[in-house]
Amino acid sequence: MTTFELINKLCHRIRSIIINLTRNKAIYPKLYKTYWHSKFYKNGFVNKSNYFNAIPNPGAGIGHQMANWIAGYWFAKQFELQFAHSPFSNQKWDEFLGFGENEISVSELITSKGYQKVKLPLFNEFNIKEVALIKKIISSYANKKVVFVCEQDQSYKDQFGVMDDLKRKFYGAKARKNDKLFYNPSNYNIAVHVRRGDIVAMKEKNQSNGNIRWLDNNYYVNVLNEAHNYFKTEKPIAIYLFSQGKKKDFREFEQFKNLTFCLDENPFNTFLHLVKADMLITSRSSFSYKPALISEGVKICPREFWHGYPKNSDFHLVEEFEKFELSKL
Repeated sequence: MTTFELINKLCHRIRSIIINLTRNKAIYPKLYKTYWHSKFYKNGFVNKSNYFNAIPNPGAGIGHQMANWIAGYWFAKQFELQFAHSPFSNQKWDEFLGFGENEISVSELITSKGYQKVKLPLFNEFNIKEVALIKKIISSYANKKVVFVCEQDQSYKDQFGVMDDLKRKFYGAKARKNDKLFYNPSNYNIAVHVRRGDIVAMKEKNQSNGNIRWLDNNYYVNVLNEAHNYFKTEKPIAIYLFSQGKKKDFREFEQFKNLTFCLDENPFNTFLHLVKADMLITSRSSFSYKPALISEGVKICPREFWHGYPKNSDFHLVEEFEKFELSKL
């Protein structure tokens, strides 16, 4: 790591600490220049030629980064602004997802178009006063060429609000020409995402993040059994289990015929197959939630999750601890 990268990382860390200490205090928005700008420059309209952006967190996984990107795309619409793209930390994800195709980037707006980048404070989308402040800040820049950039990890709960846009971008991406599936189209292909990896150690240490995200193997077995009973298909059923670890960690699944273990699979390949499955059984993970938003197949998801689900007929929500029957959903 270079000296510049080390200093940059330290600055981000200090900034994060300050935000965490002040976020729920009256002083918080006053830490931003944009807050004071809104006090001295008051306009009653929005310049719809200005842009809005949320930067994917470079230190997070791709599911988390996609949540950041989606928040920017959603709030650009809500505040009647244009959307500006920021790339994911790994360029391969940009190419694979195609989200930046036909979108102007923040860097291009600043270096070539004469736009100024300004930072917005975090806001609770359900807090009327905080949203009103953001609108006030945006209108105060109506006479300037500006790209509004969200503070890191700006929250947007119901990520399905841009689901149609995600589908259009993903299926229309140039990378789709190179997709190769190992599914047999003669089968009814069921993809099961069992989140393990990072949460195993957290669960063993009884850390809250590990416990919140954990679903036992028996949960997935129950869902698969119920899905067998409810969803009728004339095609032979093939099950693909995507996770991390060894086969011995998933002995509960040995009861299923035609089961293929896809353990420690390439993340791009995993994402693609989660999207393209006839049925996707998700975990408490943004990594399988995002493919569910893009998938055209049947989705079975844990009801308790930190993002919302659309009220579509292809989404079926199930409880973790209670006996459930899909036919009653």
